[in-house]
Amino acid sequence: MEALAKGLAILESFDPSHPDMTLSEVARRVGLSPAAARRSLITLQTLGYVGQRQKRFHLRPKIMTLGSAFYFTARIDEVLQPNLRELVERFGDASSVGTLDGGDVIYIAHVSLQRARRAAAVVGARYQACATSLGRVLLAGLSDAELDRYIATVQPEPLTSKTITDPQVLRREILAVREAGYATTVDQLDYGITALAVPIRDLQGRTIAALNTSGYTGKVTPDSLVAERLPELREAASHISHAIARYPILNSIIGT
Repeated sequence: MEALAKGLAILESFDPSHPDMTLSEVARRVGLSPAAARRSLITLQTLGYVGQRQKRFHLRPKIMTLGSAFYFTARIDEVLQPNLRELVERFGDASSVGTLDGGDVIYIAHVSLQRARRAAAVVGARYQACATSLGRVLLAGLSDAELDRYIATVQPEPLTSKTITDPQVLRREILAVREAGYATTVDQLDYGITALAVPIRDLQGRTIAALNTSGYTGKVTPDSLVAERLPELREAASHISHAIARYPILNSIIGT
């Protein structure tokens, strides 16, 4: 199990800022000795998940089978994507569903008409929860004790000049989201992104995921998103909630 954990940590260490790395870079990012990192990399190479060019390691296409296994077994294409497509057909722009994993939000479904170069909300993308509308809705769904622990440990990254990095200011924002039942963000994750998100709740009322709609800052504002899209977004979230309840596997995955 320890070897499996090391291998997964190495796979997760590759990102847009680190598309390929030397052995020492991998070891440093994962917190392993060079010898331990080398053993794991050799195993991952043998399995076909990692490749090597000269002294630099990179991910290979086979890694995509891990994500696609989740996508299809969880029935994401049947349960979530149709609702997102309807929202995008209605409003344009983009729409996503995300879940909370520790202090991050992971995008598990996404539809977009946008082509601009900016932070990618593709399936599998992972961002600090406090910098996204999805993440703030999910954080607002935590218990008071869970939120206190999050605020006590979070170290927000200044992704833009507008990103909220003060934990106490962030706490006030999250409590306001809890009160309103939705979150709006402007240029928090990246410049040019204005978004509106609502919770997806299970039949017991627990927040298990979040749904958003986003557009270009300058073309849309938080007020315009709330006025024009909030009712449809909440209706889509309700449809998704009931659909999830009909799919035991997806319900188990998202609801835990």
